[in-house]
Parts: sequence; structure tokens; C-alpha cells
Amino acid sequence: MPISPDKLLFPASTDLSASVFARVSAEQANWNYLNMVALSLEAGKTFGITVGDYEYLAVILGGVCDIHTSHGDYLDIGRRPDVFTGMPYAIYMPRNTEFEIEALTDDFAMASVWASTDQDHKIKLIKPKDSNIQIHGGGSATYQVNTIIEPGFDCHRLTAREIYTPGGNWSHYPPHKHDSHSEKNNTVAEAALEELIFHKFDKPNGFALQRIYTDDAEIDATLTTKHNDVVIVPKGYHTMASAHGFTTYTLNVTAGSAQSLAHTLDPRLAWVPETWTYTDPRLPMVNHGMEPYDP
Repeated sequence: MPISPDKLLFPASTDLSASVFARVSAEQANWNYLNMVALSLEAGKTFGITVGDYEYLAVILGGVCDIHTSHGDYLDIGRRPDVFTGMPYAIYMPRNTEFEIEALTDDFAMASVWASTDQDHKIKLIKPKDSNIQIHGGGSATYQVNTIIEPGFDCHRLTAREIYTPGGNWSHYPPHKHDSHSEKNNTVAEAALEELIFHKFDKPNGFALQRIYTDDAEIDATLTTKHNDVVIVPKGYHTMASAHGFTTYTLNVTAGSAQSLAHTLDPRLAWVPETWTYTDPRLPMVNHGMEPYDP
């Protein structure tokens, strides 16, 4: 049975007075692991829960906060006004953590993602200096990756990265997939991963095109994504194009059969990298030099 494109796109909230502006649950996505909420808070407002049987990652999209947890307190966290003006702060919290986040500035916003787990790991504050800047692809398929949680991080399933795609460029091209677990020589050759992709744009009315498809056409979707929209990738090859004139930011999060980003390129387009003769000079678009200090 084909999967309808409208099952893959979760538009941003149209209620401008609501603190939650993006939300996807595992039940809504019809998969096993990943959930997400993005919210904003005015100074002095708080958000808190007990994590339960999940590992939990909160990425500070903008603003400053205090984070109080059952494992300790983290004060005056964050400094970039938005995702286009600095590197990320984030905090990883293990299952059964109690926490409360208090906004210290009116521009505070965060994206939280969590995945079911039966393991215990250490709480970890991730600072801007912990994020590595990587430039991937080439030509008009050049894009920037800022790492948050990479394979090898002390957690169970999660990976998380901030990705910047300049206007007119593609990211993750050629398209790739990670929906079937396989191993070769005792290493993961491809992981079976669920993926959430949360979008932001550097200018109003920005948009991008997200392409998701499978060999058997169970999924064959081209989605138009706008500010604060979320796309889910349950299976299939996927790639994204950023509209000319707009920089696209995406928070890409995965969870699945392994804490891995091992994937398979669409073999019909595997020749494309051979045509790249340059790296887009606009990248990196966000860097550590934007940071006023790094405690």
C-alpha cells in the first residue's frame, strides 16, 4: 500500500500564540522510536517533565536558559539568537531524568527529540566547541554539517546534526537510504533508521523541496517544506533542495537498529560525485568565530 505524501509532512503550528510550534510523536509517524517537540518560551517561563523510558536530547535553537535536572544543574546555557548566528548548545539526558528548563531571554527556543531505550547513559552538556564543522558534497550539492551527536557518542540510538544548505544547492545528493540493516566484516554497512528533519529558513517565506522515494514506489513523494515544518523519513532514498535566495537549516535526527549513519546511495546516481569540480565557497555559513565566548 503506497504511503501518502501527507503522512510524511508535519506542518508547523499556525497558532502564533502557542509555545509549541512543531510536534511529531512516534504514534503519528507510525514507527518505533523517534519523537519531537519544538517550543519557545518567554523569559521566566519554564518547561519540565520526567523523561521516562527514553533518551532525550534538547537542542537550544536560540536564546539563553537554566537547566535543572535530577543529575545536576546547568546555568546560563545558550547564546546564539537563532540557528543562523552561531553554533549549538544541547543537552543529552538519560532515561528517567527529571528536568526543568527556565528561559532567561525572550527569544528562547528549543527542539527536543527522544527515543525509546532500555539502556542508561550519562547526562552530557554539548557545547559549541564540541560541534565539528564538516563540508560535504561538491558543486551545487555542497552543504554544511555541524555535529551534535555522532556515532560513538555515549548514548543508545540517537544521532543529531545541524545542516545548512545554501540557496540553490542540494544536500544529501545523490539521494541515500538507511532502511535495511546489514553488516560487512563485523561493521554496519547500512543501518535501519528512522529520521526526523526539522526545517528553518534565514528569511521569511523560505522553502525547500524534499524528495523521498523507494524502489518499489511505496513512497514516491516530493514535499514543499516551510519554516518549522517537520518531515519524517520512515524508509527510502531522500534528498533536499534549498530554494534560490534562502539558506535552509535542518535539524536531522535518527534512531534505529544501530547508533550509526551507515547508508546506501541510489546506485543509479552514484556517478554524480565524479562531476564535482569545486566546493561552494559560501560554506561554512555558521562557524565558531561567531561565538563571543566558549566557557
